Amino acid sequence: MTASPVPSFYLYGEPQRSVAEGFVHVESLDDRSRPSEWTIRPHVHRDLNHIILIAEGGGAMQAEEAAVRFDAPCLLLIPAGIVHGFTWASESRGAVVTIADSYLRHLVLRDADLVPLFAHPQAVALPRSDRAAAEDAITRMDQELSWAGPGQRAAVESALLHLMVLALRHATLGQQVQPGTPRQAALVARLRERIDQRFRLREPVSAHARALGVSLTALRQACARVANSSPAQMLDDRALLEARRMLLYSQLSVTDIAYAVGFEDPAYFSRFFARHVGQPPRSWRAARES
Repeated sequence: MTASPVPSFYLYGEPQRSVAEGFVHVESLDDRSRPSEWTIRPHVHRDLNHIILIAEGGGAMQAEEAAVRFDAPCLLLIPAGIVHGFTWASESRGAVVTIADSYLRHLVLRDADLVPLFAHPQAVALPRSDRAAAEDAITRMDQELSWAGPGQRAAVESALLHLMVLALRHATLGQQVQPGTPRQAALVARLRERIDQRFRLREPVSAHARALGVSLTALRQACARVANSSPAQMLDDRALLEARRMLLYSQLSVTDIAYAVGFEDPAYFSRFFARHVGQPPRSWRAARES
């Protein structure tokens, strides 16, 4: 299997290791950004999500191939598995909250309104009146994480949920009128995890449904309700995501990339890529290198 060209970290700059269940971590924005001259190079966390408060300053976020500019006050939401990097305005101030993916999935299942919050990376502008509330929630989390008193886990969870609701109420979530039931959300989360592990095998949707113990109809309904997509489209999207990463961050040929993402015929891969992206892979890469 071809290794990813994008570095994968535990916390930024730290070697990858397993993530403890219920892991939540808080640190100041400048803990890692100031030593690196306010630039965080593109990287990925397999099992960790971020909520980043920008209280003062601003900058630009690279999320996969998209670039998003932002100004304080705002919250940056970065789902697990997304390649991301930052260029901060010098002396920006804020905090980075990191949440284990398994724990985040557990939290959002308790309120279906939260399910689409981490569907994609985004910068959520906050009214200045809500900046203090976001800072207070993060301060409470940080304080609770620094000791092991009674009710600590509940207190951390309360502050984290408060921060997520702040983000939710100002986020642009698209046409998520019916976010699906908690059972459907859990099924789609399991499908995403399976796709991430096996997308290179190019298995049919029916194989995934069997492995997940549900009917094709139930799987399609859950994906439509929760992800506004289909299982087949989610499989194609994951292959395209990996292909775009390799085109951006590696020197591999298009032929090698085709094989790396599970296509036996590089010519068919090029047609597949062009059909979904609008350009053949070589042209897409050249446009981003120019």
